[in-house]
Order: sequence, then structure tokens, then C-alpha cells
Amino acid sequence: MNTLTEPARELRVFGECDVLVCGGGIAGIAAAVAAARSGAKVILLEREYMLGGLATLGLITIYLPLCDGEGHQVSFGLAEELLRLSIKRGVVEDRYPAAWLDGGTLEEKKKKRFVVQYNANVFAVDAEKLLTDLGVNILYGTLASQVAVTDGKITHVIVENKSGRSAIAARSVVDCTGDADVCKLSGEDCETFRQGNILAAWYYRFCEQEGVRLRQLGASDIPEEHKTKKTENLLTERRFTGLDGQELSEMVITSHQTAIEDFEKFRSQHPYALPVTFPTIPQIRMTRRIVGAVTLDDKEPKKFEPTSIGMVSDWRKRGPVYELPFECLYGKKIKNLITAGRNISVTDSMWDITRVIPDCAVTGQAAGTAAAMCDDFSALDVKALQKKLVSDGVVLHWNEIDKGE
Repeated sequence: MNTLTEPARELRVFGECDVLVCGGGIAGIAAAVAAARSGAKVILLEREYMLGGLATLGLITIYLPLCDGEGHQVSFGLAEELLRLSIKRGVVEDRYPAAWLDGGTLEEKKKKRFVVQYNANVFAVDAEKLLTDLGVNILYGTLASQVAVTDGKITHVIVENKSGRSAIAARSVVDCTGDADVCKLSGEDCETFRQGNILAAWYYRFCEQEGVRLRQLGASDIPEEHKTKKTENLLTERRFTGLDGQELSEMVITSHQTAIEDFEKFRSQHPYALPVTFPTIPQIRMTRRIVGAVTLDDKEPKKFEPTSIGMVSDWRKRGPVYELPFECLYGKKIKNLITAGRNISVTDSMWDITRVIPDCAVTGQAAGTAAAMCDDFSALDVKALQKKLVSDGVVLHWNEIDKGE
């Protein structure tokens, strides 16, 4: 392989902050909001020019359940606040959870989970205003490309954007990249999703009979240990790691072509149909995560976790609820680096549960709050963190839920 030695150079330090959030998806939004509300000076990096990640640019526009499917809400705080923000200007496809938002009975809540579908662009713009109103400095078109580490702490994150290459000094860093990029760059231990991702090609289309509708082609595969038969209706047999530039480009091209071919088949039956929008980022779900101080699995739902930072449900089925221990958010090597969203330390089976929107909001709120409090997460007073989360509307434990029965 040919190589080129890049010459050393001095970098301008663009700015400094208390909390640097890398990635502006749902986890990054929640982390930045929580840190800013805790009084921290926050900079948020986002490589695209719109917030929301998969939840907006990726057109995965279903805000999955805040409830356990048996009538009990389990995710609160920013998880609920962002859900309400997503439908501030109206729901999509008539998916309004009236029982949850308008004071329905337990039985009504059991019939329909606390789920909404929203307009991607409107949600992204409203989230942007939420952050800027809090004084968060959003740097669009900006990618974390390297880090400087001294004595087990990140001192600077080196970024690339239209201004060139520069550095940002940060007291604490929150990795919300979705791919644990900062963890990898810093030398923190990571694991990859070895099974690989299947192709997805979700897009929006319009016809008079249906109006605007989300067309869901392909999705996220089931982790191997939960499979009972071969996954059906794959768009292609190829798997994608999500961690290679050429591969991701080929994936996006294949997704675009698959979507347009599907639309043309639809238009042959509906001559006046129109394509509305295609995703502008890869619809990839699980790639790389941190190896944390604790790795959470899905074997013991409703297990009491003394260091819980919030709860999430299993979006795939009714019943299971999981308390998330704080220790699954940070690793063993880099003291001032914490993760949220798809980056947290979980088994593959649990990864499929925790990668979705509400869970990203729960972990983002905890990570952002913790990052505003300290620069050594293994030494953080977890009880103080829990007290702050509770004061901000989070419910930590299953035994604190009002069952209403």
C-alpha cells in the first residue's frame, strides 16, 4: 500500500468549552441540552448541516415507545420532552397517542404504546432552536478527526470543517457520534457489531389515496442469538459494517437505487404519485461501541441497578424494562470521555434495544448532565448525578413507577 507522511503543523485552537458534544443526533441533542441547562459552556459538533442524525436525515422518523407496552411509562425527562417537541407542529400519519398525551386510562394505554411519527425537517429545526436558545454553539459541517490525550484525559479534539483543521479544548467530551469515533480515536477500548447491518432504503412518497407516507424497505436485522429462522425479504445479501468510507458510499448508492426502483413500481399503479424525499445519510444502525466499566445485557429485565440513570423499554415487544447503570456510559482508559446513544457498552442483543430514539435521549441526558459535573467519570458522585436527573424529571427505578393497578 502506498503511504504519505503528513508533515507536522501547528493548529489554531478554535475555542474552549466545559462540555464538547461530538455528534448531533438525538443522543447529542439530549446531551447538549442537559449540559447547557446544568450551566456548562457547550459546543456541539455535527458533520451534516441538520440535527437529528438517523431520526431526521436518515428518515427513521418513528419515535419508539416511552412505555413498556403494558400501560406504564418508563422513560421520562428529555426522552418525553423531545417526543413532545417532535410533534409540536403536528403528528404524521395520524399517529397521535391520545391515551398518553390526553390523560387516558391504563387500559387505553395498554392498547396503544406511547409512540409517535413526526416530520423530520420540522423536528430538526425545532431541536436546533432549543439548543441555540440555551446558548449551545453548534458547529455544522464539522468532523472530529483526532484527539490529544494527556494523563488519561482528552485535552483537545481536533476538527475539520470549512475553516480547515483546528482544535477545541474541552474539560469533558461526550461521544454521540453513533460509531464511537471519539472513543476509537482516543484509544479507548471498543467493540464492533460483527454481524453487520442489512440494507435499508426508507423513503417518503405521495399519492392522492394515501397522502404522504413513509415507505419502509429493509430495516435492522435481529441479533443472531435471537433468530429462529433466516431473516426474510433482504434487499441484498451484502452486510455493511458502517465503518468504511467506500463501503458506506456504495451502501448509500444502493439504497437510493433500491428506493427509486420501488417508487417506479408504485407509480406504475398510481400514475400521479410523487417521490417526496430520500435519506441523505446511511441508514445504518449498529457499528462500533465502547467497552465500558460495565456491559449491560438483556437477560434480566426489571433488575434493580443501584447506579441507574434512567429506564428504557424493549421497543420490539411488550413487557421488558431495563434500568441503565451509569457505568455502561464510560470506559476504563479515558477519564473525561463519556458516551450516549448507540455508543454505550451493551451486548449485541441489548444494542438492538438501546440504539433507538428514546434510549438515546435517556443516555444523552445522563451523559450531558454528568459531563457538566466533572471530568473524571469513574470518580463521579453517582448519587449526586441521580439527584440531579430526578430533579430534571427522570425516573430511575422500576419500583418507583406508579403501576395504577
